[in-house]
Amino acid sequence: MNLFNTLLKLLTFRLTREEMMQFNRKHFIVGLVGTWVVGMGRYWDDSGANWMQHLGLGSVIYIFVLALFIWVILLPFKIKDWSYFIVLTFIGLTSFPAIFYAIPVEKFLSIETSNTINVWFLAIVAAWRLALLYYFLKHFTRLSRGNIITVTLMPICIIISVLTLLNLHRVVFNIMGGMRNPTPHDSSYLVLMLLTGVSLFLSIPLLIAYGVGIYNKRKELNLKSKEEMADKEYQH
Repeated sequence: MNLFNTLLKLLTFRLTREEMMQFNRKHFIVGLVGTWVVGMGRYWDDSGANWMQHLGLGSVIYIFVLALFIWVILLPFKIKDWSYFIVLTFIGLTSFPAIFYAIPVEKFLSIETSNTINVWFLAIVAAWRLALLYYFLKHFTRLSRGNIITVTLMPICIIISVLTLLNLHRVVFNIMGGMRNPTPHDSSYLVLMLLTGVSLFLSIPLLIAYGVGIYNKRKELNLKSKEEMADKEYQH
């Protein structure tokens, strides 16, 4: 299966676990380049972005961090064939929908209209990528629905909370100080503040659900191991 077909099947929720297992260096490079390009497109007209964001390097670093986070938090579940490379490649390949957010609508529309459109682009892209993560974890890990929901939302909630609390996107100070120079991204910043509030609210319950999920999974694995040992002893 060629790279384009793989990407198309992934973005349309049709990629199987077996096909995910076949991710290779070419898939990784395509995802990395895609992340870099949409990262530059995301900030090309943002005068307040730093040089790393303008060069797309912030987005590239982000997928490595997010993939590492997801890989680490799922290690306690002892998933068969769980691989950082597969997670990283998947995260990179899901960057392509973000190209919608790079469309320069403010060049031919008013600031108010551009704000509204950018918020819709942000919502569509975020929902699409979150749904893709859920699909990936559901089909690859084959955990229970509750665990899948927890490990899908927990990394996003924690990362959003930490980034905003550290003010890496200048959101908090901009809003507290008043937005004196309106930009097409102002509404997106307000949405991010709302998401931060929701993320902070959900973080503790998600961490509790995560711990319970690991405990139950360990009990299940121990029970299965004892049953297998009992079967072996019976056969002998």
